[in-house]
Amino acid sequence: MREPVYEIEFGDHRAEVVSRGAGLRSLTKSGRALTEPWPRGTGHTGAGQDHPPLSAGLVLAPWPNRIRDGKFWFDGVDHHLALTEPERDNAIHGLVRRDDWQLVDHSAHRVVQTIRVGLHKGWPYPLQLTVTHELGPDGLTVTHTAVNIGATPAPFGLGVHAFLRVGDVPLDECTLRLTAGTWLPLDPERMLPQGPSKAVEGTEFDFTSPRSLDGVQLDTPFSSIVPDHDGRARHELRAPDGTGTVLWTDRTFGWVQVFTADPAQGQGYPGRGRALAVEPMTCPPDAFNSGIDEIVLAPGADWSGRWGITAV
Repeated sequence: MREPVYEIEFGDHRAEVVSRGAGLRSLTKSGRALTEPWPRGTGHTGAGQDHPPLSAGLVLAPWPNRIRDGKFWFDGVDHHLALTEPERDNAIHGLVRRDDWQLVDHSAHRVVQTIRVGLHKGWPYPLQLTVTHELGPDGLTVTHTAVNIGATPAPFGLGVHAFLRVGDVPLDECTLRLTAGTWLPLDPERMLPQGPSKAVEGTEFDFTSPRSLDGVQLDTPFSSIVPDHDGRARHELRAPDGTGTVLWTDRTFGWVQVFTADPAQGQGYPGRGRALAVEPMTCPPDAFNSGIDEIVLAPGADWSGRWGITAV
């Protein structure tokens, strides 16, 4: 049985959101693709399953990215998570990206879904997560909330595996601009932090001005994100004619991981080859061990954050 697909629209914007991982399956404006879509029934989990390639569009919580050896120490307790990336001995991308979220509300331009994060191996912290995908005049706005419904403080982080595109323009013909001043070196074998963040200025990771993506390979966390006057930070993917797709974040998302899918690296995006993920995240990889931008939710406390996608 296929999972539910929720269609929403506003003006010339159209989107599809699925229940599995609360994933954004497609987003278009006037028929122009703003994200990498995936067809129904062709995912990686078997016939009839709609799990997207490379986790495209999925919510990553209660931690994004990787936790070294699946281990972390919190509130006086040593935790041992399941190794969901066993080839690198990591716990990756949280606990909800492969689960079905429950529908709360669905209208013409808005869909709200929720999921309870129950008890898992190494995770004794019950949380209630909600995500709202809403279309409006400026495109897509996504609002996340998390509530600690347990009796003890809980660590928390969230990210989204968003893939951007500018219609049918090949990625190597596009430019990328990031409002990020630092980048975090990673161990190429395990994709875990290897030293402190470094300034992007004067390095291959400087995208503060638009740069061609021709042949560029990235799987890199960026931070020191600079918001505009309205409090939103904007990251831009643009085609040669100046049209583009912008991913914006509010101040709760202090990190963005940028990843280039590439067949040459054994990770091409089906039907596209090279593709670009610009992933808003609240914290860097292994934050539960480093403590960098780790969120701690007291019992009954809540958190919320917003990001979105706009065509330009």
